[in-house]
Amino acid sequence: MQDYGNSPVPGQMMRRPLLITSLLHHADRHCGAREIVSRCDDGSLHRYTWSGCHSRAKAMAGALSKLGVCMGDRVATLAWNGHRHLELYYAISGIGAVIHTINPRLHAEQLAFMINDADDAYLFFDRSFAAIVQAIAQHCPGVKGFVLLGDEAELAGLDGIPRLMAYEALLQAQDGDFAWPVFDEDAACGLCYTSGTTGLPKGVLYSHRSTILHAYASVAPDALGLSSRDVIMPVVPMFHVNAWGLPYAAALVGAKLVLPGPAMDGASLFELCEREGVTFSAGVPTIWLGLVNHLREKKLVFSTLARTVIGGSACPPALMDSLGEEHGIEVIHAFGMTEISPIATVCRLQPEHQSLPPREQDAIRRTQGRVLYGVDMKIVDDEGKEQPWDGISRGHLMVRGQWVVEAYFRQALGEALQDGWFPTGDVATIRPDGFMHIADRSKDLIKSGGEWIGSIDLENIAMAHPGVQQAACIGVFHPKWEERPVLVVVRRPGAEVGKAELLEHFVGKVARWWTPDDVLFVDSLPLGPTGKILKNRLREQFRDALTQP
Repeated sequence: MQDYGNSPVPGQMMRRPLLITSLLHHADRHCGAREIVSRCDDGSLHRYTWSGCHSRAKAMAGALSKLGVCMGDRVATLAWNGHRHLELYYAISGIGAVIHTINPRLHAEQLAFMINDADDAYLFFDRSFAAIVQAIAQHCPGVKGFVLLGDEAELAGLDGIPRLMAYEALLQAQDGDFAWPVFDEDAACGLCYTSGTTGLPKGVLYSHRSTILHAYASVAPDALGLSSRDVIMPVVPMFHVNAWGLPYAAALVGAKLVLPGPAMDGASLFELCEREGVTFSAGVPTIWLGLVNHLREKKLVFSTLARTVIGGSACPPALMDSLGEEHGIEVIHAFGMTEISPIATVCRLQPEHQSLPPREQDAIRRTQGRVLYGVDMKIVDDEGKEQPWDGISRGHLMVRGQWVVEAYFRQALGEALQDGWFPTGDVATIRPDGFMHIADRSKDLIKSGGEWIGSIDLENIAMAHPGVQQAACIGVFHPKWEERPVLVVVRRPGAEVGKAELLEHFVGKVARWWTPDDVLFVDSLPLGPTGKILKNRLREQFRDALTQP
């Protein structure tokens, strides 16, 4: 046998780049007649096919090119889960530009910061977010134009938005068939910002390669188990980590896709599920709590929904039990984050678990599961020493992989890593079989309805009030939102500031849903040996603050 030494022997296989447009081309060519159904702002349903989506996405790609959008340019969206937003997912990245999906629930100042930091060339928005655009447009001088996701007739009344255009008019102006360009698969395709714990939001820049690999892994049987036989309804917003990759996964397998638009209440979601025969869905626990309450009140049951992925925050056991026992729906627990595209682990029982007693199986289902191929994980102590996978030892959760961030936007490569691993900010245990369970947060984040709230940001605002001497913000259990922020405050000597006045102090400074639910006044805060506030003691002391009468 010939000795090649250290020289690699190249394979002789085709080298075709993993580009997002290849997903849409595949769905059109092989499942082109399969439906995409989306609910519009007015409640009506828009229907077309993957072929229709491909045709319109190419036309929008041509429109973007005529507007001067070039390779690497960022283009922002403020939009619900709808067919036009789906077209932009493919049109923007398809020409080598970067789609920057923006969470409209953030405060106007944060939105303007992200648009300016990303240097977005254009901003596309749904009519229901027009007021937000009117408020921030003057603070985003770099945006060359604002595009309403509608037709020209809907532009009436949108005063204060400069350089305003209509989406449908841009499409109608296109002539001829646009040809998707071919470029390197490592090119950037998407940008999402994560608020983190404190300070300014940080951008996570995805590549075509990482996004395609994430989609491949997510559809596997031991992951989300998606196929062309499914009818997929992502309830998780398309502005929340790319709707967990489902718009890409649906195209990969050629499944029917149902997009619920702005109607996220239990009645609307149930009606849409039943009308369209939805078999698979995904969303945060608060959405499912509202849906289950509606079903109980109206004595309804699902007829087609078979499984749902719940992530963003831990699924309450009672909710998991209700969906499983009352409706026969398999609840798939998962873990991920913006920096992981987002899926890292998925909980599906393995063959060796089938012989376990039901109670032990339930305990496994409530973990966040095992990593997908393409991701690795470990837990380490405060000194960075790896901890055993015994289901007991706790450690800081670290991950690495093909779709894990290496650096935040505008940072040097590797800057977000520790010895090649990304620190998630969570504390976890890992069982011998590789099933991971989030045990705690290594930082004092508050997770409300699947969204992060930074406690230090709220503390800084409270401390700016002249009547406050010290303030600590903690997450307290809430039966609907899982956690809500509560302020624990020490007044300045002689000050008489009360709850109502302090809460009013937050108005206009943060998004409304960030505002603390309660303010508790104390004589002093517990301090550790280094002068840090011991929030663990506060959480224990006030754990029932929002549930007591």
